[in-house]
Amino acid sequence: MAVPGSITVVGLGNDFRGDDAAGLYTARLLAEKNIPGLHVIEGVSDGTTLINAWDGAKACFLVDCVYSKKKPGYIHCFDALTDVIPEDIFPGYSTHAFSITGAVKLARALDQLPEKLIVYGIEGASFTTGKTISLEVEQAARKVRDLILENLREIK
Repeated sequence: MAVPGSITVVGLGNDFRGDDAAGLYTARLLAEKNIPGLHVIEGVSDGTTLINAWDGAKACFLVDCVYSKKKPGYIHCFDALTDVIPEDIFPGYSTHAFSITGAVKLARALDQLPEKLIVYGIEGASFTTGKTISLEVEQAARKVRDLILENLREIK
C-alpha cells in the first residue's frame, strides 16, 4: 500500500528475461534519486497487488515492457483514467498473473484508481533468458525516468 498522498512508481518485469526488465530498471533509476514522497516499488505478483500498490497514492506511474512490433525502445504512454490501454501489446508470456489492463479495469470498477495513473510501455526486442537489456531499452528507460521526473514537478 502506498503512503497516503504519496506518488508511487511501479516497475514491472523479470530481471532474467532480457528486455522484460525495462520496468524494473526504470524503477531503480528513480529510486536512486531518493526523492521525498516518492514510493518506488519493483515488481508485483498479481493485479490485486498492483491495485494495492497505488491505494492511497495521489498519483501512480506504471512502467513495463511491451511488444507491439514497433522499434525497440519506442515509448508508449497511456493515461489510464482517459485512454484505453491496449491489451495486446503487453507480452502474452509476461510474468504477471494479472495484466496491467486487467488491474486498471478492476480498479475502475471498484472505484480504486488514483487521481493520476500513467502507464509507460517500453518496446522490447529480446526476451531471452539473461540479465542483459538492450541498449535501446536502457536508453528508453532513462527517458521514461526523465518523463516521470517532469511529471513530479507538475504534481507537487
